[in-house]
Amino acid sequence: MTTEAWQHTREGFTRLWQRLQPDRAQNISHELDASREEVLRARSADDQEMLGELRLQWEGYLRRLLLAHPEAVEDLRRLLNEVSGESAPCAAPVTQHGTASGRARIYQAGRDMHINER
Repeated sequence: MTTEAWQHTREGFTRLWQRLQPDRAQNISHELDASREEVLRARSADDQEMLGELRLQWEGYLRRLLLAHPEAVEDLRRLLNEVSGESAPCAAPVTQHGTASGRARIYQAGRDMHINER
């Protein structure tokens, strides 16, 4: 909910509910927006308990949707695969700290690193 794929995710979930439970689609859309704000606050406060509660809340929404509409499993799986593919590079933030003294060198990278020294 905190990545660049957010808009695509929100639209995908809203469309899914619109197709399967149109009377709940608007509420789900508002719930997604509210949950996103809560996730952002919880992440900035490192509130793992709140993040867990939000995860359980959405697991419950999805479970109830699939119980009522088991034919939607593939649609949901496809949407989740799209979202995880889009957000994967941003999914794990990297924090690094390095201290050097004297003639020491520090090399840090969040991903690939190539060093060519002679």
